Amino acid sequence: MVETVDKKCIFCEIVNGNISARVITQNEWAIAFLDAFPLSKGHTLLIPKKHYSKVQDMDQIYSSSLFKLLRNVTAAVEEAAGTKACTIAIHNGMEAGQEILHVHIHIIPRTHDDGAGPIHSMFKNKPKIGNEEMDLVLHKVKLLLQAKGS
Repeated sequence: MVETVDKKCIFCEIVNGNISARVITQNEWAIAFLDAFPLSKGHTLLIPKKHYSKVQDMDQIYSSSLFKLLRNVTAAVEEAAGTKACTIAIHNGMEAGQEILHVHIHIIPRTHDDGAGPIHSMFKNKPKIGNEEMDLVLHKVKLLLQAKGS
């Protein structure tokens, strides 16, 4: 059993064995299973076994294990689904479309005619950002990283 922050989290319930899932594989820190509401054949979710709401909240061992599992599972999911490509997506926070506040990575097998389009097609109200504002954002991000020692 994994101790969770949110006892009502459906993904924590899957990890704890209280809700069944079609588990593909897992390691000590992460698990991969088929999405119960797939967007395409083979749509897979990967989650850390410990409850984290956002990617930046994860510690190094959970983050590394989750992305190692992602690397190992992606090709198998594509091949099993009969596709040559997939979209790998993380919604990081409610405003970004995260519906379950437990870090999860989607592997969504894709075809040319699936109608989903590229990531840029998701945004209907694209901002007009000039060079000066881009440089300001760049500078702020670099300063924040330096302050954290990254």
